[in-house]
Amino acid sequence: MIKKKPSRGIEIDLTGPDGNAFVLMGYVKRLGSQLDFTPEYVQDILKEMRSGDYENLISVFDREFGSVVTLYR
Repeated sequence: MIKKKPSRGIEIDLTGPDGNAFVLMGYVKRLGSQLDFTPEYVQDILKEMRSGDYENLISVFDREFGSVVTLYR
């Protein structure tokens, strides 16, 4: 019997190129669409992400997508 590895969802290494703020905001647009977020809600998330520093951006991203995305440093 072959055992399947359990799916771990999406993993993002913040120290690599995917940790770039613009890449993360691109994930918000893509994932928001896949999760059926309204375009207005996606824009609200992006606005909140841009309202502070990088740590704020990460915090907002993790709050909204932490159930489907694992962030690593």
